[in-house]
Amino acid sequence: HCLNDLLFRQRGGQLPVEIPAVFGNHPELKEMADFYGIPFEHHPISSDADKRAFEQMLRDFIKSAGVELIVLARYMQVLSPEFCAEFEGRIINIHHSFLPGFKGANPYAQAHARGVKLIGATAHFVTADLDEGPIIEQNVVRVEHSDSKKRLVSIGQDVESKTLTQAVRWFAERRVLLDGDRTIIFS
Repeated sequence: HCLNDLLFRQRGGQLPVEIPAVFGNHPELKEMADFYGIPFEHHPISSDADKRAFEQMLRDFIKSAGVELIVLARYMQVLSPEFCAEFEGRIINIHHSFLPGFKGANPYAQAHARGVKLIGATAHFVTADLDEGPIIEQNVVRVEHSDSKKRLVSIGQDVESKTLTQAVRWFAERRVLLDGDRTIIFS
């Protein structure tokens, strides 16, 4: 859902970025990338050696293509501390704002079972500390006790897409300034 939103808005001229490629550790996003005419490369990661090789390939690509921003969306791997340091302030991640409350699989099912009243999303810069990087954008949406798990997922995916797209837009417009462990967003 996040990748689709980014690709849709970029193609429609609503997001001032170029997207040279999509790299995935799972093949599911290939059809979407193909639909938008973006090259897709599948790189399964099942060992530390795979991860090191992927990160080195990605480094080479970033440098040769002049990539300014790396966006993580459904990349369910922890980047190495070295990679995070090398590209500090240039990697954005998105996650639901249930962390750390509902970690692991099925956070929306966990949230539904606990009767949450707000769900949201946080877009942040990636650091070596998992999901602890400087926050760029956050959004929340009120939900009702009568909302099903399926409805929570739908609402959550919408807010995740909106939040990530806004963070990428601000970065592309040079409106995000890293200030230690936080960001300053220029109006």
